[in-house]
Amino acid sequence: MTTRILPAVGDPDAARSVSTLLSQLPDAEPAQPVTDSTQLVDTLARLAAASLDELPEVVLVHERIGPVPALELVREVALRFPAVGVVLITADASPVLFSAAMDSGARGLVTLPLGYEELASRVQAAAQWSLGVRRHLGAGAEQFATGPGGTVVTVSGAKGGVGTTVTAVHLALAARASGRSVALVDMDLQSGDIASYLDVQFRRSVADLASIADISPRVLQDAVYVHETGLSLLLAPAEGERGEEVTDRAARQVVSALRGRHEVVVLDCGSRLDSANAAAIEMADTALLVTTPDVVAVRAAKRTVRMWERLQVRKAEETVTLVNRHHRTSEIQPPLVQKITGTRMAGVAVPANFKELAAVVDAGRLHELDAKSTVKQALWSLAGELGLVQAAGQPGKELARAADRGSLGLRRRGGVR
Repeated sequence: MTTRILPAVGDPDAARSVSTLLSQLPDAEPAQPVTDSTQLVDTLARLAAASLDELPEVVLVHERIGPVPALELVREVALRFPAVGVVLITADASPVLFSAAMDSGARGLVTLPLGYEELASRVQAAAQWSLGVRRHLGAGAEQFATGPGGTVVTVSGAKGGVGTTVTAVHLALAARASGRSVALVDMDLQSGDIASYLDVQFRRSVADLASIADISPRVLQDAVYVHETGLSLLLAPAEGERGEEVTDRAARQVVSALRGRHEVVVLDCGSRLDSANAAAIEMADTALLVTTPDVVAVRAAKRTVRMWERLQVRKAEETVTLVNRHHRTSEIQPPLVQKITGTRMAGVAVPANFKELAAVVDAGRLHELDAKSTVKQALWSLAGELGLVQAAGQPGKELARAADRGSLGLRRRGGVR
């Protein structure tokens, strides 16, 4: 049986050393090393989308991989691709690191400098474990190839005031109206407004999870507010300075915990990029960038996309751009935005009709926006395009009307203010 091995090593010298040793292992088929965490996750996701059989049995993660720290990368791979055995390569052989690696989901640990016998033993053990998992899963293996949990979508703004929060809220509402379990997270940590838009007062926030090493279901439940719409809300801290407590590691843990318990996770990342937002955008299945059809906003969108690429957060071609407040007479149309930013464009554009939103925004009842609203219909159609709704291909107009009828029924029964 041939064991396919994918090394993730950032340092060129270390990569050559690992590749040389792997080529000497019996029945081993080492792949070309990937050089960073983004490339590793993207490669595994692409292979898993094709078939479970395309995934390597073993992934080797070097301790100096970046930009995501090695243990966090091990945790993400173990969660998203549990049929893959992960082995950590490190110079630290202490019991503390060994325990941390096992807690993160590693199947073994190889110490530096690399030795043939130890590497062969760890790779063989991880490969046997991987094959055992795949045999156990049997016919259900394809569904388990990419790990437990739901779809993660981040919504970011090219600049402030382009409609990021309205977009995030209605994507979450559309997914919830179709019958899915949905978490809506306010990752605009210093100036998040989801609580204001949905008329919520709650003392817990994402900052309360920042210092917790292992987020259990009970801990997560205490931090989440269940809205009358059925959305699970994880809010930004009321004190903006507490946003600094949420590190990239904390953000990854929060997203992983929510993904494991909800079918859809929507994160409002605002227009400011920090380490926590960068981690969320990197982990997301879909990264949505919202802009308006004016020169300043489109230039800001281009800057954002280029910054994401420089920081290895997201590639331009893997970003979806939405044009908000669109009008057919605007000089800047979606094809021009696509050409300037190099991103993929959403199939819908949200019309410029703020009058429809004014009353519900001022009242903090964004979820009660009328189904006849062209803004709501466009955003709910976008939810269908992004695969967030249960009924595939259900038009946003019909979905919005169905949800509105349900809301009216609740109001008649006194369930909604």
